[in-house]
Amino acid sequence: MPGPHTPVRPLWLCRVDARPWPCGEAKLALLTRYDGDRPGLLILLSRLSVEASTHLTQLDSGRRADLTNRFLRWAYPPDG
Repeated sequence: MPGPHTPVRPLWLCRVDARPWPCGEAKLALLTRYDGDRPGLLILLSRLSVEASTHLTQLDSGRRADLTNRFLRWAYPPDG
């Protein structure tokens, strides 16, 4: 996890700036930490997305949360 920009579970908000996690700072830190290991980053984010979806679904009376954009889409390399 990146420095202080970690998620507050089960709300999945950034501990520092209260934005939906991963916030911009968390994304930058994750990209730096996983530099050269994009598959490892995507595996981590996939696991965290499942965990967050479970938590947020429970908090929202069973309404399933779609977190694909929030957790994964940004982590794919740009088409080059």
